[in-house]
Formats: sequence, structure tokens, C-alpha cells
Amino acid sequence: MTDTDTTTTIYTHEEVAQHTTHDDLWVILNGKVYNISNYIDEHPGGEEVILDCAGTDATEAFDDIGHSDEAHEILEKLYIGNLKGAKIVEAKHAQSFSTEEDSGINFPLIAVGVFLAAFGVYYYKTNFA
Repeated sequence: MTDTDTTTTIYTHEEVAQHTTHDDLWVILNGKVYNISNYIDEHPGGEEVILDCAGTDATEAFDDIGHSDEAHEILEKLYIGNLKGAKIVEAKHAQSFSTEEDSGINFPLIAVGVFLAAFGVYYYKTNFA
């Protein structure tokens, strides 16, 4: 089904649900429809993971894994349209390594604490042991 106002193809849940085989596999992610038939053999997590979500909304499963930016780039190439009535939302990208700024950990304070603890042990052993 094609939306007459734009060139974006609009699919229903029923249409997506018809594409559930290894050679004809569609999924819904964040309100968008993807034909991942040509990618299934390349999927690093194996084909079973994808086949389990075939023809359904796989957004939660996809987001729970925390896919890389590369995975999102691959998806862009597999996009075929939108789900009818779905609110299109930006996909959650996996976050890479935490930094001091985003983790809330104050590493200088920890270093001072370790130093003071070590000094306390040294002082105790040299004066009271």
C-alpha cells in the first residue's frame, strides 16, 4: 500500500506478518518496516534471533541488545516503509564506554580516598605495630 501524499510505502501489521521465512523476512522497528531477508545470513547474533522476530514488531528485542551505530547504518539500507498508524520514533543507539562525565563517578575523589586509606594503614603499622 502506498501513501498518496508521499513516496513512503505504508504497511499494515497483517502485511508485515506475511513475511516470516528465511528468504522473505520483514520486521518492524520503531514504527518502520525493514526487509532483512538479504541480511539474515550476515547477522552476528545468528539467524535464529532474527527468525524469532520475523513478521513482528521487534523493537523491544532490538533495543534490549543495544545495537551498534553500524547496525543502525545497515538498517537504513534495509528500510522499505512505515507501519500504518505507527508513531515513528528515533531508534535507541547503544552507548559506548562510560566516561567520568556521564557515569557520575568522581575518579579524583576515589584516588584521594585510596591514598588516605593507604596512608592510614602505613601510619598505623609504623606507629602501633
